[in-house]
Amino acid sequence: MRVRANASKSKDEGGRMKDETFSVPALLQQHGETVTQHLKTMLARHASEVPPRLVEAIEYSVLAGGKRLRPTLVLESFRACAPPSTLDSPPSTSALTAAAAIELVHTFSLVHDDLPAMDDDDLRRGRPTNHKVFGEAMAILAGDAMITLAFEILAAECEPAIATALIRELAHSSGPAGMIGGQVLDMAGENQPLSVEQLKQIHRMKTGALLTTSCRLGAIAAGAASTQVSALTEFGAHMGLAFQIVDDILDVTSTPQQLGKGTNKDADRGKNTYPRLIGLESSRNEAQRQLQIAIDALKQMDSQADGLRNLARFIVDRQT
Repeated sequence: MRVRANASKSKDEGGRMKDETFSVPALLQQHGETVTQHLKTMLARHASEVPPRLVEAIEYSVLAGGKRLRPTLVLESFRACAPPSTLDSPPSTSALTAAAAIELVHTFSLVHDDLPAMDDDDLRRGRPTNHKVFGEAMAILAGDAMITLAFEILAAECEPAIATALIRELAHSSGPAGMIGGQVLDMAGENQPLSVEQLKQIHRMKTGALLTTSCRLGAIAAGAASTQVSALTEFGAHMGLAFQIVDDILDVTSTPQQLGKGTNKDADRGKNTYPRLIGLESSRNEAQRQLQIAIDALKQMDSQADGLRNLARFIVDRQT
């Protein structure tokens, strides 16, 4: 699978990598490295004011790698909506800061989800979870610090004209009507018979909300037209559902070594999943159906959105 990414062995006058064809993993790596460096810069600015052990706990999880899917969606959505004349320039500070902020929120959610009071996981991104290394209290505080830092950098670093919109967007999708509310529904549904529609609602909130917002943040940072924002919203919603269905499948079919985290844990906790409700083959078919709806949502957008199209296909075809 190949995508047209903004990189090669040489740079243009604006410091942006010139166009070249890359695999999707290379695109994720490219954007991931950019966002990781921005996160390091943001954390370094606060290092002198923050207790060293807290800095260590934050960096342990935030800088641990991972796919950096959400920040990549921010930056590729920004590219999809940016004026063609700007494509050889680096992403705007607002787009880059939004990408860093959503990775902070996502990592906060992983640290808290792994806690004994939640999913009680021992492994994340191929190594011990935060609370296994730093203790439960520090893991809670590190997560709290990540989410507050996310909103601080949006307020401080983004263009004033769009900072409020970016903050509102991220707050809504990560809060009680989004990711956190979805986690509550997920926990309440354990060992309870749910319908497919009820499960879909959990997935829309717990996982899909933040993936959809990744696309919307990039569009807002690019000053996108309302039709573009709507298209990316629909794309993100269906791509997010496909992502979670595939996650459900991989929990059943993969190994901890492949995923970098525990497997078969959903069944052990009595969680409702697509394979449990409709079977593996039907789950795979539904993931493909959601993928096609996501791709169709971008039909009015030109080749600048090819990165998003290929990311969506990669999400459904992935093995990790």
